[in-house]
Amino acid sequence: MKTAKLEQKLLAAARTVPADDRVPYAFEKGIMARIRDLRPVDRWAGWSRLLWQAAVPCVALTVVLSALAVSLPATGQKAQTPLDVQFETVVYAAMDYPEGSW
Repeated sequence: MKTAKLEQKLLAAARTVPADDRVPYAFEKGIMARIRDLRPVDRWAGWSRLLWQAAVPCVALTVVLSALAVSLPATGQKAQTPLDVQFETVVYAAMDYPEGSW
């Protein structure tokens, strides 16, 4: 049987059935119970959960990189001079050439 012909027969049969205005028993109570059970969507809770889950890998990465930085030897770096020695060097360098400082 062709689909279009079958569709026409089904529509004709559906039109012959009278409309029923009755509502099933306690229908409104079931609807009200479902509405009462609905909870409002808390978008902040979703973000909070995702950020807490992302915090664990970030802390782990920080610990690994910190341990790596401490354990690796300092190669190719010259020794840092203290700040007070650097300050004195800058001040005395300006005093060596007094005519160019004014």
